[in-house]
Amino acid sequence: MNRRSLLRRAAAALAVSPVLPTPLPAADSSATPLAHRIRPSDPSWPTPASWERLNQEIGGQLIRLESPLAACGPASDGAACQELIRNLQNPYFIGDQAGGTQSSGWVDAWGAAPSVYAVAARKAADVVAAVNFARENNLRLVVKGGGHSYQGTSNAADSLLIWTRAMDGIVLHDAFVGQGCTGTQAAQPAVTVEAGAMWIDVYDAVTTKGGRYVQGGGCVTVGVAGLVQSGGFGSFSKNYGMAAAGLLEAEIVTADGAVRTANACTHPDLFWAIKGGGGGSLGVVTKATLATRELPAFFGGAFLTVKATSDAAFQKLIGRFVSFYNESLFNPHWGESVAFRPDNTLAITMVSQGLDKQQAEDVWRPFLDWVAASPRDLSIPSAPIIGSIPARSWWDADFLRKNFPSRVHSDDRPSAPEGHFWWAGNQNEIGIFWHGYQSIWLPATLLLKDSQQGLSDALFAASRHWPVALHFNKGLAGASPEAITAARETAMNPAVLGAFALVIIAGGRRATYLGIPCHEPDLTLARNNAGKIDQSMAELRKIAPNAGSYVSETNFFEPS
Repeated sequence: MNRRSLLRRAAAALAVSPVLPTPLPAADSSATPLAHRIRPSDPSWPTPASWERLNQEIGGQLIRLESPLAACGPASDGAACQELIRNLQNPYFIGDQAGGTQSSGWVDAWGAAPSVYAVAARKAADVVAAVNFARENNLRLVVKGGGHSYQGTSNAADSLLIWTRAMDGIVLHDAFVGQGCTGTQAAQPAVTVEAGAMWIDVYDAVTTKGGRYVQGGGCVTVGVAGLVQSGGFGSFSKNYGMAAAGLLEAEIVTADGAVRTANACTHPDLFWAIKGGGGGSLGVVTKATLATRELPAFFGGAFLTVKATSDAAFQKLIGRFVSFYNESLFNPHWGESVAFRPDNTLAITMVSQGLDKQQAEDVWRPFLDWVAASPRDLSIPSAPIIGSIPARSWWDADFLRKNFPSRVHSDDRPSAPEGHFWWAGNQNEIGIFWHGYQSIWLPATLLLKDSQQGLSDALFAASRHWPVALHFNKGLAGASPEAITAARETAMNPAVLGAFALVIIAGGRRATYLGIPCHEPDLTLARNNAGKIDQSMAELRKIAPNAGSYVSETNFFEPS
């Protein structure tokens, strides 16, 4: 029995359950048994006195949790519930809830469920206490910083949660040398970030205020530690590589409760493993030091949609874009994505680094001229936006609100920091219940002249079932030599080195919550869409049969 079939049985209960989100029932007895962890219903569950001793040890930071959706109960029409649903459209609000997660679940896979208790960690000693308590009492243990996991790894029912949100310190260094590396490692500019910090705060400190660059995530509300441990791509990774490759040192609490420093000189094996081995897989990272880089003069982008009037015209458009990408965009200057959609549209949302407005426009002119030469077959519904801004302003909230108000949303809570915003393009992921999510790396050999037709045909065939997105910045082929070299020293699947893009085929419904009337997932629709996503990816697996996948953005049901 495969994983999808096994879990679908359990998920059937969710369709009829009138209660708040609950864990999926255990797999049937034909599956390989998992190590048993103590649950609240077990006689050996820690006593209230034991929990109180833990609470005292961590300075009163133990929280008894309930579902963030508890205000809604069995009805959704009350004022408190409506206010909660509104707040849940704000990713910063979600992150501030100990039991909150950005995704609400995944059909036949998992549903968000709060831990029993959370340790609101403020320092490494709090994490040590939580790890020791969980180990000594044989408890389920889960770690959450940003809570962005698509696979549900930042929540678990009947568990103890280590919640690192309050560990948000940021320190800039002019000349950092790792512990034990004096004399063998040159000093370099860096930033040390505690585990619960979000990338928006790091960018504000390093770029907006500091005038330098640090490789992080594109979504600004993602937590630092989880992204770094899983590899970590950002909009400009085609030039700067992965966040994991920029890791210089980490403080990590391992399962024996020891606080260890891991870098190239001290515990180098552990250091290598946490650079792409998966968030929380090898311990609880409490602090990460990342290299900072020189900031280019400009960041910018190209945003447009091209509409084809027929399937034949769309096939021709796909072919031309593939060749244009290979000729003009397959380099460290360009990143982010394009999408090929079933309605025969090509949506281009690409970003650039190191190019001014004129240079960016010059790059795109041949493609735009080609589109304009076929007015009966192709059109651009609204004027393309191609340009650049000073790189230091890319994450400057005031600048963005003034110049690009439609592209950002602000945390409007009275106590919110002025610099907290999120990109409008990330709104659809907030509170999403996933129907399916698949990704594979497409090798750069598919861009060779003799292979371009096959790639184009596969993209068209895949787009008949579901929108297909190519994320160019999440494949390192065509990247700077420095990015490639650094990536070789990480635990990432080496397929990333030869891939020109990560193709993502995914979908779900936002603002969807198990157990909340009028916001429940439509499981029939979800399963139908999951089938379409499977069909779409199957077309691309024909031309990339042994492709690797990115651990943070992969299929929950990935068989290999």
